[in-house]
Amino acid sequence: MKPQFLKIIIVLGILAVIFIARLAYLQLFTDRYALNAANTSIKIEYVIPQRGVIFDRNGRILVGNQPAYEISFTQALMRPDFDTIGFCNLMEISKSDFVKRIEEISKEKYYSRLTPMTFMKNLSREKMAKIQEIIFKYPAFSIVSRPQRQYEVSTSGNLLGYTNEVNGNDIKKDSLYYLPGDFIGKSGVEKSYEKHLRGEKGLKYIQKDIKLRSIGSYKDGKLDKEEVSGEDITLTIDYDLQRIAEEMMVNKRGGIVALDPNTGEILVLASGPDIDPNLFTGPDKSKNLYNLQKDLFNMPMFDRSIQSAHMPGSTFKMFTALAGMQMGVMDENTIFPCGRGFNYKGLRIKGHGGADPLVPSIQVSSNCYFSYAFIAIMNKYPGNPSKAIDEWKAIMESFGFGVFLNNDLATGVRGRIPDGKFYEKRSGKKDWFSDITRNGSVFNGMGQGDVMLTPLQLANGVAAIANKGWFYTPHIVKLIDGKPNPDPRFKVKHKTLVDAKHYEPILKGMEAVVLAGTARGLKSNDFTQLAKTGTAQVPQGKDNSVFVLIAPADKPKIVVVALMEHAGFGSTWAGPAATVIAEKYLTGDLKREHLYNKLVNASFMPEYRRQWIADLKRKGLYKEPDKDSIRLLEIKDSLRFIKSEPVRNKLLQKRDSLQSKMRNTKTKQQNQ
Repeated sequence: MKPQFLKIIIVLGILAVIFIARLAYLQLFTDRYALNAANTSIKIEYVIPQRGVIFDRNGRILVGNQPAYEISFTQALMRPDFDTIGFCNLMEISKSDFVKRIEEISKEKYYSRLTPMTFMKNLSREKMAKIQEIIFKYPAFSIVSRPQRQYEVSTSGNLLGYTNEVNGNDIKKDSLYYLPGDFIGKSGVEKSYEKHLRGEKGLKYIQKDIKLRSIGSYKDGKLDKEEVSGEDITLTIDYDLQRIAEEMMVNKRGGIVALDPNTGEILVLASGPDIDPNLFTGPDKSKNLYNLQKDLFNMPMFDRSIQSAHMPGSTFKMFTALAGMQMGVMDENTIFPCGRGFNYKGLRIKGHGGADPLVPSIQVSSNCYFSYAFIAIMNKYPGNPSKAIDEWKAIMESFGFGVFLNNDLATGVRGRIPDGKFYEKRSGKKDWFSDITRNGSVFNGMGQGDVMLTPLQLANGVAAIANKGWFYTPHIVKLIDGKPNPDPRFKVKHKTLVDAKHYEPILKGMEAVVLAGTARGLKSNDFTQLAKTGTAQVPQGKDNSVFVLIAPADKPKIVVVALMEHAGFGSTWAGPAATVIAEKYLTGDLKREHLYNKLVNASFMPEYRRQWIADLKRKGLYKEPDKDSIRLLEIKDSLRFIKSEPVRNKLLQKRDSLQSKMRNTKTKQQNQ
């Protein structure tokens, strides 16, 4: 035999020995091949863990868990002699409904004959007890218990969010974890902290006979994996404050936000109208979600505290002054020609104040002063207003305006701070300074132009004023499993582009607003406040009411921003709401209950309805509604929040009377 052939035989022999030895090791000493060989008789069952509990900052449970029952269907276990009628009677469904459900299951993207698929969800405990006694007769169907959310509060649905069954996109994004029928956070805290709340699934290897019936654990469960419950989450929210804010937003649209300026922790994140999170659970969950999403009049799932950007009105004047001082076009002693109001190149703007310096102009909220201040900003570089606007924009962005805040909330918008190109496009030329009275840019100075901010963004900017030039990113989660939130984003102190020295006159002006200015009616004997009112004009309807507050004045502990759409003056509506929140947080009590009661009992729904009807009429879609039905809905909304027994009793009487009237009317119509 030739030497080269001998070498080849030796090499092949060595490889064969290695292969046989490896195969013997895998078969004798590991479970890999054992499991693969028994693939048709060993199946994996997943154990769904308990979802993490959500607490408020004071340890109050907001969201917990309760068992939810559903029926799953495995096509491979279906017998030829299946008693369809008997099963339908057990489940209290018709035969056609049964056939429809089976057909829908077979069309699902992840359908498999061997995989249990959801047949019916959200079964009551009582119904499940009845089914459990007989379900053994139908081996293709089995009972599945899944943790379902249990809400311990009746407000803050947008903030808390909800869970729902995964869809194709959810599975595609994390196919290693999610399977058809699993639940995932879809909005709010449930969504943004999904990976913390969901836990880790358990695994059980179950031996099955040839008919896929369970015959015991594989290897006595030695390969099984215990499920790990989700991590508990403690929010930064003070629910007592949150509830009060939500109550004051009943029959109103807008948002109330409160922050701790020292930490960036969000104390209140209220949106009006609010959602009762209990609508997100139970047998009517799908129906409730559909109705909420289809309510185009109220749009309750649109969180106005973080998704709705508005003109900030006069509350923006402080930021105009800060930018003007930083850019060197004015200082606190600058006086503009406001003796007879604002009159520039034929444009007249109504307002208060005269030829005063900065602090008195903040006190009286002079439209003239801050319009001229913004003109000075735009004219910093004669012949190149875009360069000046871009410099101003950079300063505004350093307050968190016009950008995403990069926080831990599930949603949000960037708002708008226009740049030079914005006005170049609008005016059609590079040097557009001659057009400032026509392109709308001049109105930015008093918060009535193209600046758009959410209540949360505005609160963040006010926190930076309270801190004289810095802020922590606003965030909603304080603790995860009892330990401080480790997210590094919330430990960075962000500094604005405005020097600390420029904040002193702004704070003095805000103090003057409370002591002798537009918010003097909201002074408190128990704590000091710095504030600014805002009455933002909007294209249709009454003005938006805006108010920002810092308290106490010497060592700020809370910043509050309130915005109420189409409510009117800032000091009349948003102001009382903001000072009530500050009072409750700082003193632990509601000492000015008349302010709280004023807000709770006020309704701006007629104004919203008037605008809605006008819009429908313009589109040719208007139909005259039933006034009694509308009034009944208003009463039901109010009853969800009002705690005063005398007020509740009156509303209950009105509700019963209306319902009786509507029943009688319906009976008469049916008899005609």
